[in-house]
Amino acid sequence: MPPTATASAGTRRRPTAAARRAAKVRRRRLRFVVALVALAGLVVLIGMHPLKHAVQEITLPLHHEDIIRQQSEKKDLDPALVAAVIYQESKFADRTSVAGARGLMQITPDTARFIAKQSGGIRFTLQDLGTPQINIAYGTWYLRWLLDRYDGRKSLAIAAYNAGFGNVDAWVRQAGGPDSFDPKTDIPYPETRNYVQRVLEWRKDYARRYSRELGL
Repeated sequence: MPPTATASAGTRRRPTAAARRAAKVRRRRLRFVVALVALAGLVVLIGMHPLKHAVQEITLPLHHEDIIRQQSEKKDLDPALVAAVIYQESKFADRTSVAGARGLMQITPDTARFIAKQSGGIRFTLQDLGTPQINIAYGTWYLRWLLDRYDGRKSLAIAAYNAGFGNVDAWVRQAGGPDSFDPKTDIPYPETRNYVQRVLEWRKDYARRYSRELGL
């Protein structure tokens, strides 16, 4: 046997630098896939509850649900609708608008005085609107009053909450009456049309995502 045959059989070729880099990339990708699969399995195992709750709090928050339930029951309102109005008005943040609307349900001073007079709130002050309990109590009273005014028609009541019942009364007359009223075509204000649509959509989302918290 020639001497070179023995030397060739006992010698291995070293991988090139490019081959080593490619192997390193493959190992890194494999570790990433394994970690991803493990994470997916863990998420399924724990039911995604912590992650789902965190995302839900960001995309569709709910606070003061005890007050919402209490006031909705007292005024015979859908708590999901109340939550939707609050979210559309203030995103559940205590704020004051440029028009002077205050608190979670964004009640203007004039509307607050009207509510206080109609509901017997003799000790009411504008500063009270910064208190969630009072703000939601006043906002739900007004929403109930609007629903009664329009015989339970949600679209009209929601439009009036945004644009005022004087405007909505005029739009209803122009449409030929409440039964002929179409919020998509008979509301001349784009802001109010969008407001009504968004509140009705939020109501469905709150009813679906927070049925237990809202007592539905």
